[in-house]
Amino acid sequence: MSDLIVGDDGLARCAWSAGAPEYRAYHDEEWGTPLRGDDALFERVSLEAFQSGLSWITILRKRPAFRAAFAGFHLATVAAFGPDDVERLLGDAGIVRNRSKIEATLHNARVALELPGGLSALLWSYAPPPGRPRPAARADVPATSDASVAMAKELKKRGLRFVGPTTAYALMQATGMVDDHLAGCHVPARAL
Repeated sequence: MSDLIVGDDGLARCAWSAGAPEYRAYHDEEWGTPLRGDDALFERVSLEAFQSGLSWITILRKRPAFRAAFAGFHLATVAAFGPDDVERLLGDAGIVRNRSKIEATLHNARVALELPGGLSALLWSYAPPPGRPRPAARADVPATSDASVAMAKELKKRGLRFVGPTTAYALMQATGMVDDHLAGCHVPARAL
């Protein structure tokens, strides 16, 4: 039970959710909830890329600013961003100002618009079949999986950037493609 914590509301949660109020809300309301749609998944792919090398709490706290800066992560709008937008984004203290990640986000939007069937369909094609039991302990939660390795390889092959196997697995966890809430966590399993 050490990998779970019991909150002041009496509910057991995955221990990682205890660090900040934003983590608790994210854990309870978003993480592991099946998410579909090209724009919604483009946002998650982008935020996972920006998170690389940083803590997730940094991204959660900056998410409203990211959404404003990147036009709500509307694919067609971001795909049309140009050099002036890159400079604007580099000057925006509300987001992570990393030129490589900003340019990758714009590039990824352009690539995602050209995907036959769309980004959502491509990403979800790598979701493992439902029914896997929840991990018993945090040590049972992998950093990658065969599916995330395959997803990353395909995304890179299609030209997307900042999409390695670990980032792909984090995306799968965040968007409900896999359920890595620990056994005993109060968050109910969500239907795909």
